[in-house]
Amino acid sequence: MAHELRLFADYHQIHVTDSALAGDLEEAWTEESVADQLAVADGVAGVGTVVNVFVAVTVEILESAPVAEFDGFDHVVEGAFEVGTGRVLVLGCTDEVADAAGFEVAVGWTRIRVSRSNLEAAWRADIDSAEDPETTERVLIQLWPGEPGPVTVLKRWTEPVS
Repeated sequence: MAHELRLFADYHQIHVTDSALAGDLEEAWTEESVADQLAVADGVAGVGTVVNVFVAVTVEILESAPVAEFDGFDHVVEGAFEVGTGRVLVLGCTDEVADAAGFEVAVGWTRIRVSRSNLEAAWRADIDSAEDPETTERVLIQLWPGEPGPVTVLKRWTEPVS
């Protein structure tokens, strides 16, 4: 089942975190993770965005890895983080935790695949990108039980030269 959210991507990021909120991304955002657009730490994943405004987010909780189908997406990245509570929250990094969408997942390692689309249109519209569905950045977050592993970019988008 897909869950649709509209999140404010303050500081160009949204978070997927264990509901215990124990994770800290401060040291996880490296030059490499910024380029890959996914930072992971104990209990939390930070999803990078092109824009610093509202983005359209779809969350899917799966039983196993999704099919590797990347047509229609500009940037696809995958990683893993550990969930101790069996519940994750999806929210903008400055959102109130009480307002966050929560989802039940298996306790243990959780794989995350982030597939983003409409990036060039959102990048060009910048701060106005959320005003029109044609320019809104779209983020698909898929979560399933899995093994730990490194962040891997499966399809890379790079910003156009202005």
